[in-house]
Amino acid sequence: MASSDTFAEFVATRSPRLQRTAYLLTHDWAQAEDLLQMALVRAWGAWGRIDGDPEPYVRKVLVNVYASWWRRRWRHVEQPMSQLPEPPTVDHISRVDRRDEVWQALGRLPRRQRAVLVLRYFEDMTEAQIADAMSISVGTVKSQAKKALEKLRLDESLTLEAAYR
Repeated sequence: MASSDTFAEFVATRSPRLQRTAYLLTHDWAQAEDLLQMALVRAWGAWGRIDGDPEPYVRKVLVNVYASWWRRRWRHVEQPMSQLPEPPTVDHISRVDRRDEVWQALGRLPRRQRAVLVLRYFEDMTEAQIADAMSISVGTVKSQAKKALEKLRLDESLTLEAAYR
């Protein structure tokens, strides 16, 4: 796989899927783009040593880079607009509120637990694939998923009463 042509082809064909994974981890398109770029830079350095399908390797790098970011950027997203948006309707709010509550609850999980849930339930990876991608044991994947789901079950913003506010 040492050729730059194969790397360029890989980036062109697989970047959308990898960027989706990065977005699911960061919940911010700008950070997802940065995360994917960092993973691709690291993958390029090892490109000649990758045997077989390079996507699992790049996904592993992506998850490891995400887990090792030592600084958190400001969490609030401001987007300048030339016009004020239309006031939301009650119907729109009811459809979006629940999804937003889930995203916020996922954001409150520790990074490793969030990564396990994203890879398991959004990327539909097996426990063995997640263990390989995160360089942890299958048992650790199971325990991290269990702890994360327990935290989500106990999260007051996701309780049934909160859904009917």
